[in-house]
Amino acid sequence: MFCFMGKVSKIQIANRVIKTVSQKTDRAILFYSCGKDSLALLDLMTPHFKEIVCVFMYFVKDLEHINRYIRWAESKYPNIKVLQVPHWNLTYILRNGTYCVPNPKIKLLKLADIDESIRLQTGVNYSFFGMKKADSLNRRLMLKSYGDTPISETNKVYPLSDWTNKEVLAYVKHKQMPIPVRYSQKASGGVGFNLECYLWLRENYPQDLQKILTAFPMSEKILWDYDNKQKES
Repeated sequence: MFCFMGKVSKIQIANRVIKTVSQKTDRAILFYSCGKDSLALLDLMTPHFKEIVCVFMYFVKDLEHINRYIRWAESKYPNIKVLQVPHWNLTYILRNGTYCVPNPKIKLLKLADIDESIRLQTGVNYSFFGMKKADSLNRRLMLKSYGDTPISETNKVYPLSDWTNKEVLAYVKHKQMPIPVRYSQKASGGVGFNLECYLWLRENYPQDLQKILTAFPMSEKILWDYDNKQKES
C-alpha cells in the first residue's frame, strides 16, 4: 500500500521526524486544514504529544461541511485543542475588494505571521505542516532545501515531505478516517471563489453557500454567470 525507501517505510520516516521533536517538547502546533494531508499527519502525531494545538484557518467561519471534520477530530483525539483563525489569504481578499468593498487599511499577512501569532498565544515552539514535495515545484524546492530531516531552523516541521498524494489518501483510507471533501475531480483545494466549489455547496450544503454569500454577496455573480450560460446553451 505504501512506497518503501530501502527497508524503511515512509510512515517510519515520518514517525522518526515526529519523535525527534517530541523528545524536545510535549506540545506541538499543527496547521489543520481538514484535508487529507493534515488528517494523516494528525493521526501520526497524536501518540507522540501530550497536547496538539490544531489551527484551522477559515475562509468563512462555521461552515457545517467543514465543522464536521473538526468535531470528528475533537471526538477521536482527546489530546487536541482546535483554534479557528481567519485565513491569511483573507487579508488580500478584503484589502483588494475581491467580491466585497475594498478596505485599504487591512494589514496584509502571510502564513508565517499566523504561525508566529499562534506560537505567542500558546507558548508552543514547533509547528507542523502537511506540505509535500509532490504538491508543487515551489514546495519541492523549499522542502528539498531541508535535506534528509525536514525541520527548518525556525522549528517548522514537514513529516510528509516525501509522501505522494496517493500514499496520503491510502493512509487515510487504511485508518478509516473520513475522506476529505473534493468539490470536483479537478478541484482538490479548500473553500474559495471558484465555480466548482459553489456548485458543490449549492447541491450538498446550501446553508454553507448562503453563509459565504452573506459574507461576500458580490460572489453570487459566479453562479449567476454560470446559470445564464446554461440557459443560453
